[in-house]
Amino acid sequence: MSDRDEPAAADRATVAERAARAGARVAHDRFRTGVAVEAKGEDDVVTEADRAAQRTVIETLRETFPDDAVVGEEEKERKTVPEAGPAWVIDPIDGTHNYVRDLRTWATAVAAVVDGEPVAAATVCPALGDVYTADENGAYRNGTPITVNDVADPRRAAVDPTIWWAFDDREAYARACEAIVTRFGDMRRFGAAQAVLPMVAAGGLEATITNLQPNPWDTVAGVFMVRQAGGRVTDLEGNRWRHDSTGLVASNGTLHEEVLAAARSIERRDG
Repeated sequence: MSDRDEPAAADRATVAERAARAGARVAHDRFRTGVAVEAKGEDDVVTEADRAAQRTVIETLRETFPDDAVVGEEEKERKTVPEAGPAWVIDPIDGTHNYVRDLRTWATAVAAVVDGEPVAAATVCPALGDVYTADENGAYRNGTPITVNDVADPRRAAVDPTIWWAFDDREAYARACEAIVTRFGDMRRFGAAQAVLPMVAAGGLEATITNLQPNPWDTVAGVFMVRQAGGRVTDLEGNRWRHDSTGLVASNGTLHEEVLAAARSIERRDG
């Protein structure tokens, strides 16, 4: 990064939080108001609240960083993270299925990346009253530092199977559930990866797993929070997770090998 960019880099955590809060306010104002639901695909839905919140997030980002690339779930924003330069990865409502069912577990997530690596993040869960942030120094919930927990006994661990398996791949979903309930003390499924990853960062869950290749807007902010809270995030091979990795295994670190084995077992094995 050039010297000219250094002062801006120091502002990215502040701007990420400001943008996430602004987008979350728009979404929350429409929550439980009967917004129309549109099918975005066989297994996905979208609402005008998603679009309005994304527009607000982008407008807020543009006030300070007018030239940065934006990766966003909705509308015509780019869908891949650039490998060079600064960019923002945003999800206006992660957990739209929860949102349209009037369930509170959904989030507005904003991550700043530079050369493909996250450097700041904010995830606002307005219906739950929680704001998660992460910067170069650590991770926080409502301004208080958070860390992953130190649970080392799998029988005491709760693990979330995250990201949605399509209807034509429910065998993999079943294997994910089996992998968790046969190895760990309990399973939770909240239906919003950007809400779940901060739960791992704050110690409420020991891990979350998927064998799928998740979208960057579903993951980048939360992955940064887990790492800044002392956790570990890898792909299915155990390599450091990137925005284009296959699989996502996020844990408190202490249980990572057991959690990684569970994630690997989701894959179909012949013989």
